[in-house]
Amino acid sequence: MKMQAALMYGPNDIRVEEVDRPACPSDGLILKIMAVGLCGSDIRNLTSDSRRGGYPFIYGHEITGIVDETGPDETAFQVGDRLFLFPGTYCMACPDCISGHSENCANVPHGLAGTGGFAQYTAVSGEKIRLGGIYRIPNGVSFEAASLGEPLTSVYACEENIRVGFHDTLVIIGAGPIGCFMAKLAKLRGAEKVIMVDINSRRLELARVFGVDYVVNSAEEDPVAAIKRLTGGMGADKVISANPSNAAQAQSIYMAKSGGIVVFFGGVLKNSLTELDTNYIHYHNLWIKGHFGASYAQSQRAFQLAVSPQFHAEQFISHRLPLSKICQGIELTRSGEAMKVVLFPNESN
Repeated sequence: MKMQAALMYGPNDIRVEEVDRPACPSDGLILKIMAVGLCGSDIRNLTSDSRRGGYPFIYGHEITGIVDETGPDETAFQVGDRLFLFPGTYCMACPDCISGHSENCANVPHGLAGTGGFAQYTAVSGEKIRLGGIYRIPNGVSFEAASLGEPLTSVYACEENIRVGFHDTLVIIGAGPIGCFMAKLAKLRGAEKVIMVDINSRRLELARVFGVDYVVNSAEEDPVAAIKRLTGGMGADKVISANPSNAAQAQSIYMAKSGGIVVFFGGVLKNSLTELDTNYIHYHNLWIKGHFGASYAQSQRAFQLAVSPQFHAEQFISHRLPLSKICQGIELTRSGEAMKVVLFPNESN
């Protein structure tokens, strides 16, 4: 049996082709992919030499779908079940998992359920089913809304880990979908003031819909001076650099108040380095944190939020495209015209 998939043959070389449909594992299942989000990390990987020659390869990890087939030894799910596939898979037995940081688990092979979403079908192994991270989508919730549970997961974990909450002033650098998720969640958590920084005026205006109190166009004014002005000269309690820019990371430390927290959330290009003024960090008593991933508990709470009326996930989706238009989706996102692109592998138009 065959299926359509978007294969990466190299940087900016993505071709939608017919490939073999995966075989169903005896203890697993085949998921018919109904919606898959186009993530910023996907775009970074698809436009750079992310695999250093390991091509062709199928990316895509914001996966939702319907169980199309089950193996004879699979009993947890049935044909027709509507599922969200969290890409993280953890052993729950190693020191990292036991300490509550299962996102750092190194005992489970990467890729167990983390890629392969830019296709009509994907195989889910029995090991993934046993270890967890597969959630049922409630009736009445669209597949595209549920797919936002994946990017929201890391956002949820980040804000929980740094305790964004009542009375906080939060600066978010990057008005893409992740930055807007950050803003929406921060307001739900009780943040008093959310300031968004970006170079794209259209995205900044869109960000206001998600609870942003002030926007700063860093292409038109000094963002550090603007943040100081908006915070009475103090700086923000917390600053999150949610973009793939080394320059933004370097600048972010000057936006935080003394004793504040700065988070590097967005991954930058591999092998690129960010130059930081560590003397400034030292004398202003700043805490610098890198953030990636989420624990199982955080992933489940984030998914529950994504499918709830409080989050209203549908409002983030600006473009719904068939898989054949993945390259168009990439360009729409890179240009800033799109807020969030969701692809539908089993729809032709």
